[in-house]
Amino acid sequence: MCEERIVKTLCRMCDDRCGIDVHLSGSRLTKIEGNCSHVWNRGRLCIKGSHGEEMFNSPERLKKPLKRVGNEFVEIPLEQALDEIAEKLKAIQGKYGPRAVGVWKGEGVGFAQQEELARRWIHAIGSPNYFSNDSACFASRWIGNGLVLGPQGFQADVDNADCLIYWGQNPPNSHPNVTQQINRARARGARLIVIDVRFTQIARQADLFVQVQPGTDGALALGVIRELIANDWLDHKFIEAYTVGFEALKEYARQFTYEYVARETGCDAAQGVPAIAREIRNSMPKTGIVVGNGFEHHENGVNSIRAVACIDGLIGSVDHKGGKYLPVGLNLRGLTLYEERSLRSLEPLGAGRFPVQYDFRHECHTMTLMNTILSGEPYPIKAIVMTAANPAMTSPNTPKVKKALSALELLVVRDLFMTETARLADYVLPAATYLERSELVTHALFHTVTLTNRIAPPPEGVQDEYQFFHDLAHRLGAGEYFPWDNEDELNRWLLADTGLTLEQLREAPSGYQYAQPEYQKYLKQGERPFRTPSGRVEFTSEYLKGYGYSELPVYVPPRTNTPDPEYPYTLVTGARKLMYCHARGHNLPALSQALTAPEIELHETDAQALDVREGDMIRVTSRIGSIVIPVHVTTADEIMPGVVQITHGWRDINVNDITLDDTFDPICGFPVMKSVPVRLEKEGG
Repeated sequence: MCEERIVKTLCRMCDDRCGIDVHLSGSRLTKIEGNCSHVWNRGRLCIKGSHGEEMFNSPERLKKPLKRVGNEFVEIPLEQALDEIAEKLKAIQGKYGPRAVGVWKGEGVGFAQQEELARRWIHAIGSPNYFSNDSACFASRWIGNGLVLGPQGFQADVDNADCLIYWGQNPPNSHPNVTQQINRARARGARLIVIDVRFTQIARQADLFVQVQPGTDGALALGVIRELIANDWLDHKFIEAYTVGFEALKEYARQFTYEYVARETGCDAAQGVPAIAREIRNSMPKTGIVVGNGFEHHENGVNSIRAVACIDGLIGSVDHKGGKYLPVGLNLRGLTLYEERSLRSLEPLGAGRFPVQYDFRHECHTMTLMNTILSGEPYPIKAIVMTAANPAMTSPNTPKVKKALSALELLVVRDLFMTETARLADYVLPAATYLERSELVTHALFHTVTLTNRIAPPPEGVQDEYQFFHDLAHRLGAGEYFPWDNEDELNRWLLADTGLTLEQLREAPSGYQYAQPEYQKYLKQGERPFRTPSGRVEFTSEYLKGYGYSELPVYVPPRTNTPDPEYPYTLVTGARKLMYCHARGHNLPALSQALTAPEIELHETDAQALDVREGDMIRVTSRIGSIVIPVHVTTADEIMPGVVQITHGWRDINVNDITLDDTFDPICGFPVMKSVPVRLEKEGG
């Protein structure tokens, strides 16, 4: 009989980092369940996590290196693949210069160490050109909050808040464990406000729901700021001691009257703005405000995020219990080489046009990359090494993405499956799953660190992330930057300054608590306690002013607030579905059966005007192109008239075939993917 055992580790089917029990029969993985002793998910597991076994055992998994020969792929030995890739990279850098090579990190095999390894590798071989999915996801929130509070990872202290405001986020679909936190908070009396374009699952639970037009959140936030200031619902001691720019913000906010906010957002501002402000007054400073992905992908995203972050400063919730808490960090060593080998002088792609994005994220601009590959300007990019990313599905204007990637002299893709992007590659290398590698993962709010368990070694011919970058770096003459023989040695080095050992972490598979919560740390940190240029919470930014941007979080109305007669509807993309993590999971049977096709969410009055019913096909056209998609007619309050929503990730009907890759937030460079002007026509009629 085979030995039956359970190994505890963390799920990495998304970045929620749930504790899991992996059931093994001998060496065969049979089942994955939630770890009841884990502080975060407490035994709960979403459909993605519970079907991680399908990913691990999938017959579609890539397990052999593939080389393109003509229009076909042929299997080759791993060492041959690495040798050939290294020789081609050397030749390209020798002909065009070091920066002609780029690396692109996705999320398919991880989120933390994997990113730092990619960043380390590209600088080690002399190129500044690091790209990732983050330049169209998450980074603008990091920048917006960082400009006001400092780039330090502030998070809402949900467990201790008296009022929670979820703004542009729907945790039941995107962060199920946060939903449980919210439920526990409400059970002890916390209030819940939800602000969104759609009447989402979390909105149905709210004490107050305010529905706004896409891209108008900044107007509502500044209206709330005006209301708080007018009623003197402020923490004056915090404002005086720890902020800059209050008088300028106060003066600017005067124009955001109920009438103006109502006109911009489409909500009943005379009711909504005072109601939000009163809830904040009653709970401050224990007011936990969460800004979600709904703020991104607009031309005004960063300043809208800044405006909401200013509310934290006005009410003194910054690093306060129940407010916007700054977790105590773990002193892990960093893998990036930005201090040792900056390479800024080599003009990282897009850093000149979007310097704030590069200053905050050291990340190049992926939409600029596509234009550069096709044009050769400002310098040639001829090779990309891509790890578990699928921009041919997830980036805006995917027809251009496919054209650009196909024009490269060398495209190397590492992934678990043959994705749309992998089909364009010259070499496709199989990647290890999260169950076949080990990494250090922190849960910041709980101050725990976990060493994930390697359930099984990768199949022969399959490498983990570290081994791949190690072997390629050594072939390219950059081995000094990858001196560790394996992941265990790397993890020991990362822990060296923490006082913790691998052995200690292995004895705590549900997480080792490295610190206790500590609030208002700024009280002990001298005159410059925040990591902003002034050392204070910045309602106005001299740093931005130095780059020619407004120092205030200025609201610029989205173009869709003035409808184009040719494209009169506003398309929002990317609302999460629980069974999928963006484009991932669609090939797993249990997940694909749960939701078989995309659909366009359409208000019932728009459906009547277009003469379409549930399930009818409709053509959606932007100035980029068209797709034909089934209709889902919403109830009256689920979405506003004139606004439609399509979730991305389906191969046959990909909404990113029509999203825009040439219209950006001027500060962070994010593309407009949540306020796209479109035209709708009933297909066949």
